[in-house]
Amino acid sequence: MAVRGSVLLYNFTDKERADKVKFIFVLMGIKIRSVRKEDYLQPVGAMSGIADISRTDAVYDGEGFDGEMLVICGLTDPQMDQMLAYFRREGIRIPLKAALTPTNMHWNSLELHDELVREHEAVRRQMEEKKEKEQE
Repeated sequence: MAVRGSVLLYNFTDKERADKVKFIFVLMGIKIRSVRKEDYLQPVGAMSGIADISRTDAVYDGEGFDGEMLVICGLTDPQMDQMLAYFRREGIRIPLKAALTPTNMHWNSLELHDELVREHEAVRRQMEEKKEKEQE
């Protein structure tokens, strides 16, 4: 993994919101990279600075995806707790976020996004089912 923590930001188009998120990571000493749509086919690990994962020659020219996504690399548990506390304090909610893992570091951004959407939807359904059972 990377020596220093880093974060990949996708689709943070609202300048005020992007500035808040970036400020949090600057405050924490975390390296920030805003991912361009053209890089969506690159391995997430390569964009996060993992030395043994190489970038490809592929350039993405499709539609991409809407919505913000955050990929965290090399943060310690206390850093993760601190980041989440800052987000809560600032009222920042980013549903699609992931920590870089040995599995997903080889995926491209589109694959990771699709998996996060599936996971988010599954959690949403579980919460709805739990709420329905509690109301019975």
